[in-house]
Amino acid sequence: MAVADLIGAAVGIILLVLVAYILVGSVLSTAQIVTNAQKSATLLEEIQLKTNIAISQSPPPSVNGNLLAFNVTNTGSVVISDFSHMDILSNDGTAVYSYYKYVPAQSFSNVPGTWTITGFDQTSPIHSGALDPSVTMHCTAAYAGNAPVWFQITAGNGVYTSAYLS
Repeated sequence: MAVADLIGAAVGIILLVLVAYILVGSVLSTAQIVTNAQKSATLLEEIQLKTNIAISQSPPPSVNGNLLAFNVTNTGSVVISDFSHMDILSNDGTAVYSYYKYVPAQSFSNVPGTWTITGFDQTSPIHSGALDPSVTMHCTAAYAGNAPVWFQITAGNGVYTSAYLS
């Protein structure tokens, strides 16, 4: 009988150690996941703080036919290159807002609701096709209906700028 009690106690202790190991492992794993998520969120906020864009007022944004032409300057310290996640909104003076989707210049054919980049003031050999700090990009957006009186451009990380058209 004493041997059976000893074996039962040993199995019980092994099971307790195994359960404790699993619990501690899952707590450590969860803590690591939360820490990594916090680090990622902090890095994204840091990038957002270093991002700044401005709509250039010389020459001012202009409306010609069904096209809105404007220039955007990167006044921050972060390279902006993900144009597919940049959004443009406009308003024609009514309660209606229009959304414009980015299309590459070779696919742009004045389809209303689209915008493209027509060029850069200078090109970087390192970040070709990207909006480097202190560089201006020339853009065109095609709209339908009334001409916009206000528009906003928003970078992929949520930083935005807006302007009224005169």
